[in-house]
Amino acid sequence: MGVTEILFWFLSVLALGSAIMVVASKSPVHSILFLIITFFAISGHYILLNAQFLAIVNIIVYAGAIMVLFLFVVMLMNLNADSEPPQKNKYLLYGGTIAGCSLLLVLVAALKQSAISYQPTQLQYGNSGLIAHLGQALFTDYVFPFEISSVLFLSAMIGAVIISKKEPN
Repeated sequence: MGVTEILFWFLSVLALGSAIMVVASKSPVHSILFLIITFFAISGHYILLNAQFLAIVNIIVYAGAIMVLFLFVVMLMNLNADSEPPQKNKYLLYGGTIAGCSLLLVLVAALKQSAISYQPTQLQYGNSGLIAHLGQALFTDYVFPFEISSVLFLSAMIGAVIISKKEPN
């Protein structure tokens, strides 16, 4: 077993364990911290796949900006045990578990029937995940969807400014 395999299994166990703790943790702040650990483990997987750009973007955008935003929202909400509504029905947990297992069963059945393409990828020596090839594909093959998404983001920004603007009395 090589170093890459040991690192892969360590990152996988870390990602799955911290993802379970996101759901199982009773404190919202601890859930957010476990989610940050999950994002770092996923970034480690990206690095193992030679996709350094995706790893850095994942750390900067998700673990950095979005998790700080979640943390501030949770702190501003001032959640405590007194403001928490009492749990009335324990059967809701059982229903959620059954629904989640059913969804997992449907996903496994759909993936089992899907066509699997076996195209080998060079993990440590290939150029598949580097920024130059990503930019080349983005600005040649996918330039129209890229421009459409930029117009969509611009219109969302303008809409947010218009909605938040107060009318003078």
